[in-house]
Amino acid sequence: MLSVNKLSIETLKGRKLIDNLSFELNKGDKLAIIGEEGNGKSTLLKAIYDLTLIKDYCIVNGEIKTNQKLGYLEQKISNVWQNFTVFDYLTHTNLNQVNYSVISNNFLKVYLAKFNLNPKILETDIKIKNLSGGEQVKIQLLKILLQQPTILLLDEPTNDLDIEMLQWLENFINEYSNPIIFISHDETLLENCSNVILHLEQLIKKTKPKHTLFKGNYKDYIQTRQKNIEKQTQIAIFERTEDEKRMEKLQNIYNKVNSQLNSISRRDPHGGFLLKKKMKAVKSQEKRYERERKEITEIPDVEESIKLLVDDKITFPSQKVLLNVNIEELAISNKVLSHNINLLIKGPQKIAIIGQNGCGKTTFLKTILPVLQATTGLKVGYFSQNYAETLNYNNTPIEELELANDKINPQTLLGSLKFTNEEMSHKIANLSEGQKAKLLLLKLIEEKSNVLVLDEPTRNLSPLSNPVIRNLLNLYKGAIITVSHDRKFIKNVCNVAYKLDKNGLHATELNNL
Repeated sequence: MLSVNKLSIETLKGRKLIDNLSFELNKGDKLAIIGEEGNGKSTLLKAIYDLTLIKDYCIVNGEIKTNQKLGYLEQKISNVWQNFTVFDYLTHTNLNQVNYSVISNNFLKVYLAKFNLNPKILETDIKIKNLSGGEQVKIQLLKILLQQPTILLLDEPTNDLDIEMLQWLENFINEYSNPIIFISHDETLLENCSNVILHLEQLIKKTKPKHTLFKGNYKDYIQTRQKNIEKQTQIAIFERTEDEKRMEKLQNIYNKVNSQLNSISRRDPHGGFLLKKKMKAVKSQEKRYERERKEITEIPDVEESIKLLVDDKITFPSQKVLLNVNIEELAISNKVLSHNINLLIKGPQKIAIIGQNGCGKTTFLKTILPVLQATTGLKVGYFSQNYAETLNYNNTPIEELELANDKINPQTLLGSLKFTNEEMSHKIANLSEGQKAKLLLLKLIEEKSNVLVLDEPTRNLSPLSNPVIRNLLNLYKGAIITVSHDRKFIKNVCNVAYKLDKNGLHATELNNL
């Protein structure tokens, strides 16, 4: 249904994102593109949909062939549509052209019902910009489906979705009969929906692109990848050990022959001739070993090999009260979001706050933050969704870490997060969102905070980085209060979950997420 043949994509600055990629998309395929930020995932999706979308910053070679109608969901609805009403947005093919067939065939109301959207949304003056993140994804997807595409391309549809919407999206992808290519950081969605994986990597300090195409689901891919990495590592270490042994043996022979040559008497020309012949053979052997060394199996270079340690000296009495609040009204801009919120936190608990988009989770975190900061004995680190609130974008990553802790080696720590030397010395403003998130987590850990308040900490991290961050926060000895829609993160890191709605906080079973 769609064929990509020997595709290469290179930025105008000379950075190769994709090299010699070939694959076919067949009926029933749900192909997930994964990889770190900046590896070309969105660029590849745009190239498949319409090469003109990337012509201003990329050079493309190779072929993309399809006779199908493509539907493309961008990461967010374009600014040009933000002031349109929902009805006008859905019924306009472009800014100046109305698709009357959509209205006359009554498709809209049929799809609204499928998408659990109130048909009255078509009759209101509500603007696209005033919809929640989840509503925008549904409306955007609905507009695409009204054009009746035969292949869907979805770029990060999960970014602004709450847990209920994520579950809805999973059902949609699984029930959709046509092929889908999608990008997502949500591991649960990847595990539940994908049956083909395309992994894009940038190795050797982001100078060499690599791709892996795997026919199977995400969980199987990760297990297979890990086994291959472990096997290749074992072979590489064994070959290096054997090489060291034979080189040491050869060096001993060289030293012995050289010593004999230096001490042999001129009266023994035949013996000298034999020793010179042996030395020549030793040098020839050394050259052969050097040639063979170039063929030694490489130690795997993988992007997700983040190595960070947390401070194991952080301690908390199990009965120490960190927070005991009663909020009669949680409001923002005169809009009441919730009533009668009660929360008691003792000791090093790890608590998740979940709930629908717009219910007030971030507002709640910002309400309790100053209370925590004013509590004696607590050093609070805050991870905001807006990284600019807690990172100085004019600093370099090195400068930011030196401010957090002047007793560390920032280059070593940043290197463990796979930052290149160039990224370490550029302003934070120029980093990808994923790199900013990693830097902020690292900063909070190096500040020796004993309470972490985290607002969507994994939102911009790749599915391959996420397990490492989860493990890191599992080892963290302090308390964590986090807002998250990441189901794996909540289940693996947190021991308590509360759902926020208009009537307050309610304990929720982690296994039900």
